[in-house]
Order: sequence, then C-alpha cells, then structure tokens
Amino acid sequence: MALFKKRTVGKPGEWFYCLEHRKVEEGPDCPGKDRMGPYASREEAEHAMRTAAERNEEWENDPRWHDRAARGEDG
Repeated sequence: MALFKKRTVGKPGEWFYCLEHRKVEEGPDCPGKDRMGPYASREEAEHAMRTAAERNEEWENDPRWHDRAARGEDG
C-alpha cells in the first residue's frame, strides 16, 4: 500500500489539453506536468495549442517584454 497517492487536481466540468496524448480531457486524467488548462469549455481546450502559439507570438513582439538593458538602451 502506497503512503502517498499521486492525485491529479481538477474538478468535473474543467477541461484540459493533454500534451502527451494530444487529446482533450475532462477532470483531468493526466498529471499536471503533461497538461494545459483548466479551460471553461471543451472547445477552448481543443484550441489550447493554437491559443498558446498566438500568445507566444504576441509576447515575442511586445516591446515591453524585451529587456532594454540587453539591447543597450537606457531606461
């Protein structure tokens, strides 16, 4: 008998995208290190990778994200 059980955290009605299995799950089924979420709906979870790519693109092009000192600019 194991002293400590590894339990996933989440509730029914919360949706996740599993990075390992590349599928949407409710609950969740997989460990936190392998999932994105929670999302409010299945549809949001289905688009998790697209949403992440869009946000990464926005952050990469946000002038506030880059360190001015690293570019040699005075603050």
